[in-house]
Amino acid sequence: MRIGGDMATFYNVRFYGFQDTFCDDRGRHFFKDCYIEGTADFIFGNAKSIYLNTEVHCIPGELQSWITANAREMPESETGFIFVHCRVTGLGKGYFLGRAWKKFSKVVFVYSDLGPIVDPKGWEPNKQPSPNENLYFGEFGNTGQGSEMDERASFVKKLQYEEVKPFISLSYIEGSRWLLPPPKPPQTLKIKRILM
Repeated sequence: MRIGGDMATFYNVRFYGFQDTFCDDRGRHFFKDCYIEGTADFIFGNAKSIYLNTEVHCIPGELQSWITANAREMPESETGFIFVHCRVTGLGKGYFLGRAWKKFSKVVFVYSDLGPIVDPKGWEPNKQPSPNENLYFGEFGNTGQGSEMDERASFVKKLQYEEVKPFISLSYIEGSRWLLPPPKPPQTLKIKRILM
């Protein structure tokens, strides 16, 4: 699946795949109550997206795997993937939350449940130069066995609440200008049966 349009929303959508399941290419996007599964780099691209209450499910198949591969190329770009109240689940171990696809990759996990499948290092710089200065891989308020920060690399940002606030608001994607509530299923007609 690829989304390259601006102002797109996904509610209760399930994305199944292997490597490169979902290309969150460009534009502003909002995902709520979704499910995305895959192996290596299965959420990738350079969009400005919020994933809310979404399950990210890792399936076996690669020796080493990364959930995200963000393609932010310039420091002034405002793109990046934000995961809020999400769940990282799956089988096995050794999955990274993300790796740098481009020089200024940006991914943040906030208030999420990171399962034991997450590698203690958490993130991979992927041979990008100056990861401490250029990469923006951040975490705040996460829980679960995979949320321990003790073995995270020095370039991983252990964010404070004030730093996280811009990411956990719909204003990050200017949602108040375009975001609509999820559609309601049509009401079923109640047909009264008349017994003869």
